[in-house]
Amino acid sequence: MLARFYGCFCDALALTLRVMIAIDGLAIGAANGDLNAGAAKHDATHAGKMKTKGAAMNRLLAMALRRIVKVGSLSVHTANGTHDQFGDVSGVPATIRFADAAAEREFLRDPDLKLGELYMDKRLIVEDGSIYDVIHILVDNLARFRPPALFRAVERLRFATRRLRQRNFAKRARQNVAHHYDLDSRLYRLFLDHDMQYSCAYFADDEMSLEMAQRAKKRHICAKLAVEPGQRVLDIGCGWGGMGLYLAETAGAGQVHGITLSQEQIKIATQRASASPAGGKIQFSLSDYRDIDERFDRIVSIGMFEHVGIAFYDTYFAKCAGLMTDGGVMLLHSIGCSDEPGFVTPWLDKYIFPGGYIPSLSEIIPAIERAGLVVADVEILEMHYAETLRHWRQRFDAHRQEAAALYDERFCRMWEFYLAAAEVAFRCENLVVFQILLTKRAGVLPRTRTFMAERTAALAAREQAMEQDARAGPAPLAGQTIPDT
Repeated sequence: MLARFYGCFCDALALTLRVMIAIDGLAIGAANGDLNAGAAKHDATHAGKMKTKGAAMNRLLAMALRRIVKVGSLSVHTANGTHDQFGDVSGVPATIRFADAAAEREFLRDPDLKLGELYMDKRLIVEDGSIYDVIHILVDNLARFRPPALFRAVERLRFATRRLRQRNFAKRARQNVAHHYDLDSRLYRLFLDHDMQYSCAYFADDEMSLEMAQRAKKRHICAKLAVEPGQRVLDIGCGWGGMGLYLAETAGAGQVHGITLSQEQIKIATQRASASPAGGKIQFSLSDYRDIDERFDRIVSIGMFEHVGIAFYDTYFAKCAGLMTDGGVMLLHSIGCSDEPGFVTPWLDKYIFPGGYIPSLSEIIPAIERAGLVVADVEILEMHYAETLRHWRQRFDAHRQEAAALYDERFCRMWEFYLAAAEVAFRCENLVVFQILLTKRAGVLPRTRTFMAERTAALAAREQAMEQDARAGPAPLAGQTIPDT
């Protein structure tokens, strides 16, 4: 899910440092040569050599950061006690400290992996501000930084090899999902909304709560799908069941089949369906999309496409086309990149979303066309995910002790880094959310987008009526409560 922001920073910094190391190596070598010559004559000490090496390392770090950080206020303390200030001292200040000289060397050698790891291991310490502030300063400056030819060459190499890390056949897809989504469900309860929606909310205005915005997201999507009473709906990547329940309870779907590869999610989704007044219309199963062999009037996929893998785009859309009735409609909701295609960096692939990828529209649309589907509408959601992540990050921080009790401090620092970096990516880089509306053939949906607003209003009225009924009755709807496990 969220690597491009980090790739920009890490690639730029890594290559800057490598170039500087190569250039500065002559000076360092000469200095060491002089020291060695002096040692042969006058007993130069080992401590003196280490001090020289440490000074050279500090110089390289300062040169790289000074080249990149022009705006903002970033202070850096090295392990040997030196201090440098970078930027124009504007905005929210942040201060970091390297705990040991080895941490500096690791950061210089491989920042795309080590920035996050060093923070997780408390070897890169944020002394003033937060890790969010640090990442924001770096990424905001890198948006202004024009990479030289060498940078672009390494990017092309990573781009050329990206498919090797996205070979998401069925077995590997299950492993990838388990890595992230089979974490203890109590972790997700700490920072998600009450419906456990783990995807971009829809903030129609700045005053909306996370709960309101997540409900607005479900309403927005269902309005576009134009679900009619009695229709069969497939939810690919159903999560903990919130969208499936909304489709059955509020949107009036006749039958809903939600699928996921997560053991934790299917357990809770099934419990929620059993408790729902519309439970007879809802089925959740532990299934790969490639194994489904039914026909559906509507298909929705929210936050799952990022895990398909670029090598399987044709397989995915061909399968969806085969599952749709002649008058079928599908909505794909996915994180996307508004820039040209890119690649996933090692830290996110290793710790958060193995096998994940954030596509550009130019990678999605051709696969849709080859599957014979019709693109009926495309909406780009900007900043909605940044706000969603802000809520998640603040909620996680408020419940950090509970998260540490579930896992440990290192895990909490990893999760903190993930949420902070993701939010910065949507604020400063080229990450957006695509909502792509597809049909099996032309002419299925109304000619104008007016129907979306009309159906949104009707769903909102239906929600209000259901809430009034629920307040008058003995129990809330299943979609409003999550069973404890």
